[in-house]
Amino acid sequence: MTVLRVLIVDDHPIFRDGLRTALQTDTIELVGEAANGTEAIERAAETVPDVVLMDLQMPGQSGIDATRAITSAHPSIAVLILTMTDDADAVFAAIRAGARGYLLKGADRQELLRAIHGIASGEAIFGLGIAERLLGAFATEHHPSPPLPVLTDREREVIVLLADGYTNTAIAGKLVVSPKTVRNHVSNILTKLQVTDRHEAARLAREAGLRDHPK
Repeated sequence: MTVLRVLIVDDHPIFRDGLRTALQTDTIELVGEAANGTEAIERAAETVPDVVLMDLQMPGQSGIDATRAITSAHPSIAVLILTMTDDADAVFAAIRAGARGYLLKGADRQELLRAIHGIASGEAIFGLGIAERLLGAFATEHHPSPPLPVLTDREREVIVLLADGYTNTAIAGKLVVSPKTVRNHVSNILTKLQVTDRHEAARLAREAGLRDHPK
């Protein structure tokens, strides 16, 4: 009987507790936990698990960055994204970073266990609804792409305001969302565009032809 060594990466302790309980089987050994991307990279190097369960949105280094670093340094490690984010752009970003599977946090225990064993054996696993989104994205590829197509519509709204010089607080006011939501959008934008700061992101927005937002 093959026992898979699994590392859990999520910033919510209660969710990690639930995963520990769900993964208590004879075929899985939990080798560690991490609460952010930086810790994930360190724990993966220390334990070299068979599978990493990776959240996307965490404080500090994102799950996408951590996935890219882990799969580059340890090609034998299979990363399964386990997140609340279900948009196709996030799935594509995860795949490009090296993830072998993508599940939503609403998946049941059997689906999770099946996905862990599947990606460990070389399969590509996508949860219910995710495959349909990917097929839908491919089906519309013949249509003209919007500027910076890797971004969602909301992220394009944010980057236009960012390029206009608005602060996160000001963007939150314009879009009627919380500053935390804006911070998450900005973090996702930087990750997807593979830039290090908002100034580089603003430059790419201008080069892509995104129109200035009326003030």
